[in-house]
Amino acid sequence: MKPRRSYTIWFTQRTGSTLLCKALEATKIAGIPNEWLYRWLDDQHGNDSASKAEVQMRLWARGRTLNGVFGLKHSFHEPHFSKLIETFRQFPGCPPGENNRARIWEHAFPNHKHIFMTRRNKVRLAVSWWKAIKTQEWHRVSGASPRPVDLTSAYSFDTIHHLYCECSMREAGIQELFSEGNIVPLTIVYEDFIQEYEKTVRKVLEFLELDTMSVSIPSPYLERTEDSVSEEWVQRFREECQQGWENRGW
Repeated sequence: MKPRRSYTIWFTQRTGSTLLCKALEATKIAGIPNEWLYRWLDDQHGNDSASKAEVQMRLWARGRTLNGVFGLKHSFHEPHFSKLIETFRQFPGCPPGENNRARIWEHAFPNHKHIFMTRRNKVRLAVSWWKAIKTQEWHRVSGASPRPVDLTSAYSFDTIHHLYCECSMREAGIQELFSEGNIVPLTIVYEDFIQEYEKTVRKVLEFLELDTMSVSIPSPYLERTEDSVSEEWVQRFREECQQGWENRGW
């Protein structure tokens, strides 16, 4: 069934995307947004006999609620994104010769809207990303205990700096896509989202043109994983990054 409304949440790691997706899924009217495309391309190699229309229908079914709303979240990175575009170019309804990547995306997911999640403090984002890699605690369910991991020697300036650059480049790729499609997304800022959780979720539902009058917003499914180690790494990184600078940014 063709979605009556579809949307993509564009994100980089550690911007609150899973928290938002869990909240939207719990409403039961906003699709089931998830990283449906993460391994999807690899899965298609075993389905060569399926038509592109069948593949598209299966993809829609993964993230759709009963009211016909389809949700997806995706983090821009190459060459994966270009491979997706080439696959979507073959989907039914995509005009032959279409080269605008945003339009190709929107033909794959009709009646489409875009949501962009970002985090102002990229130092804290990069530290959180590295710490999640080292602990393998990407999310913590509300009320759960932290995963016990020895992080005594885990700090790495080079790795945090790489992730700092990587998140910036991924956001630049997303912004280029928006510019190409003349898209003005709904922008959700992590620092604001965690302060105004319910208000933000309702803002997203309204943006998707969904009736929010009878919808109750659940308590946050996840809680923050920042701790004293996170703060220590943040302060250490910002000092080392700006060592010798005459004009410091922070």
